[in-house]
Amino acid sequence: MKTSVKALVVGGGAIGTSIAYHLARAGWSDVMLLERDELTAGSTWHAAGLLPLFNMSYATSHIHDYSVKFYKTLEEETGLNPGFSVVGNLRMAQTRERMDEYMLYATTAETVGIPYEWLSPKEIKERWPLVRTEDLVGALYHPTDGYINPADVTQAMAKGARQRGVTIERRWQVDGYEWAGDHWRVTATKMVEKGGNLLPSDEQVVIEAEHVVTATGNHAQRTARLLGLKIPAIPVEHQYIVTEPDPALVEFRKDHPEHPVLRDADAKWYVREERGGWILGPYEKGAPARFLYGVPDSFRADLFPLDLERIEEEYMSFIHRIPSAETVGLKDDFNGPICYTPDGNPLLGPAPGLRNLWLAEGFSFGITAAGGTGYYLAQMMVEGEAEIDMASLDPKRYGNWMTTEYAARKNEEAYEHVYILHHPDEERPACRPLRTAPAYDRQKAMGAQFGQVNAWERPNYYGPKDAPADFDEKARSFRRGAWWPYAEAEARAIRENVGLIDATAFTKHLVRGPGAAAFLDRFTCNRLPKVGRINLTYALTEAGTTRTEYTMVRFAENEFVLISAGAWTAYDGDYLRKAAEDFIAAGGGWVDIHDISTQWGTFAIAGPRSRDVLKELVRDAEPQTVLSNARFPWLSMRRIELKMCPVYAVRVAYTGELGWELYHPIEMQNYLWDELWEAGEKHGMKPVGARAQNWLRQEKSYRAFGNELGRDATPLEAGLDRFVDLSKEFTGKEAMLARGIRSKCVTLLIDGPDDADPWGREALYAGGERVGRLTSGGWSVAFGKSIGMGYVRPDLTEPGTKLQVKMFDALWPAEVVEDSPYDPKNDRLRADG
Repeated sequence: MKTSVKALVVGGGAIGTSIAYHLARAGWSDVMLLERDELTAGSTWHAAGLLPLFNMSYATSHIHDYSVKFYKTLEEETGLNPGFSVVGNLRMAQTRERMDEYMLYATTAETVGIPYEWLSPKEIKERWPLVRTEDLVGALYHPTDGYINPADVTQAMAKGARQRGVTIERRWQVDGYEWAGDHWRVTATKMVEKGGNLLPSDEQVVIEAEHVVTATGNHAQRTARLLGLKIPAIPVEHQYIVTEPDPALVEFRKDHPEHPVLRDADAKWYVREERGGWILGPYEKGAPARFLYGVPDSFRADLFPLDLERIEEEYMSFIHRIPSAETVGLKDDFNGPICYTPDGNPLLGPAPGLRNLWLAEGFSFGITAAGGTGYYLAQMMVEGEAEIDMASLDPKRYGNWMTTEYAARKNEEAYEHVYILHHPDEERPACRPLRTAPAYDRQKAMGAQFGQVNAWERPNYYGPKDAPADFDEKARSFRRGAWWPYAEAEARAIRENVGLIDATAFTKHLVRGPGAAAFLDRFTCNRLPKVGRINLTYALTEAGTTRTEYTMVRFAENEFVLISAGAWTAYDGDYLRKAAEDFIAAGGGWVDIHDISTQWGTFAIAGPRSRDVLKELVRDAEPQTVLSNARFPWLSMRRIELKMCPVYAVRVAYTGELGWELYHPIEMQNYLWDELWEAGEKHGMKPVGARAQNWLRQEKSYRAFGNELGRDATPLEAGLDRFVDLSKEFTGKEAMLARGIRSKCVTLLIDGPDDADPWGREALYAGGERVGRLTSGGWSVAFGKSIGMGYVRPDLTEPGTKLQVKMFDALWPAEVVEDSPYDPKNDRLRADG
């Protein structure tokens, strides 16, 4: 057995096997995979093998698309048939709203290049007469996917990996990880079978590996303990049943091809053929999380008892949809653990706080994702970055606030929500509220309808003060929901008067020490601000793409605060700390980094009358001039006193109006909130939520991380040249210049449907050709039409260029406009008074 390798993959399911294969294919021949039992012994063996392509996530859609294409090549390479039945996938809809969802799915799929068809109930009945269609409104059909044999595809990838030099060792359990400064020392124990159980023997080996990947599936909690991490990957029970042969189906198949995988999302199940019968897989309420603290040694390729009462409703709806199944008996049943995460997306990428340790955990659709996971993770490990932005799957999207109880309850919710309507404005209720700023109760009393970001409760919009508890749930839509008029009024208030936004969820890192300035100068691409000033800057990846965005505030020569998106606190902090460690190790001065996100609250006040409100509160020797341009210019920071509250005020506004961000001691937040509202009443101030703010920032062409900004585009491609100082050296500079301009970020005004705006997931067309995609979308109160931002070919970026946006299966006119179409000279931001 090898004791020194380039990369060690821990876990021999479909995910781990694919990663080992793709690392070898990417050029790392010295790869070893360890499996504690047999290949596929975890969730892989009992998976139904479905390959659903469509997903609201751009990254996950790419991963699934690669898998489907890759699996079709395996037999030619390895000689093993992976058991891929390309029967297609039919998503049926019982309501118009479900069809709206499918239309959004479809245009997202177009941005990836996935083909699809629309079918009417009549066309469904003509092709598959066993399906009841009179209560359907239509269906989305994808012809190129289907289902696969999980064990066969895993063994085919394993053979392909071995052919490329990968060593696969079974019956070895990892019992310890130790970082030796430049490589990992991994302790593995030989497992032996005794009385049907798999138990550790006295034989151990220490393996030295430059890189380690964990793909441990249901055993993720054990992995977390060994590594000292929090990994919110916990299994949930998933049941499916196999029927006896259906005589009607057997007769139909005599002269017809196999049915596609049938999905009745409104009934919460999938169905496919299985040897003349049917496999029914429901996603019901009440499925419990299992193995919260680890998998028992006695649990191997085992199952849980079936709970038929729990899936009775789904079973009856299956009989309704396929009436011939009513008299067919049950042949087999499965109830096994499938790993989930709180948002249903896998945890894929570098582990927090550790070097050369990669997580590939929490795959609820592991067979579909396995091929693409191996491909894109291998790119990250071998080349430094994947060709698509993988940030949305990064394991660090959950911070240290996350607990086992939280993960278990949210994972149960994610399972239950597989087939609910996934509105783009969806907010799931489990485990809320959890993290609340002090002003939460005051905002709730004002009608705030909250969203959740990094578990923080943040107002999305302010509805009626006496709104029922389910107001927000009923307000959601794929078009303009009932919340839309409230957000429109809030956006108009900031453009015409004044509004107050709670931005406490912002991530805030204090960076100081004798090496702080030198470190940040290398770490970011813009020139550093002067003391008392701010700038907008970016940290790049080694590949030259955008790693994160910061508002940088300079308090002293070697003291800075970096402000970034609230969803990315652990993600940004981990990268900052690792970069600082490298800087210090290379001989740079000492740098101290502290996450102060929960110590400072943040209010943003914006609008042409925002100065008038603050003047009511500011205490200064010359209160009438303290907020003037002469004493407090745009893009500067000052410590001011708002009555009894000391505030670090930053003159900047993400909404593009005259405004300030007010950073205050979190324990004084309620005091400051009350004082602002007492002063603001006479000026007609309105509370404003995140949705209106999102619309307003698009009118200024302000890019958002996770939308326009990500690890698949450089700052130059994002059109941020003015924030890149090419006269200095910074991480990723040469790679950024070498990549050139492959596509370019633009802002568009859109003449869309009367009852809908784009969500930022839509395909863009020119002359019948797909030329790009939207990354943001919404409504512009300044221009009275829909607005969006996105990426197109460089030759289509001139203002006035006519494009089209795909919405609800139709193309709508759009026009490229100049950057910052609202107040392009920033006169309103600079307004004096």
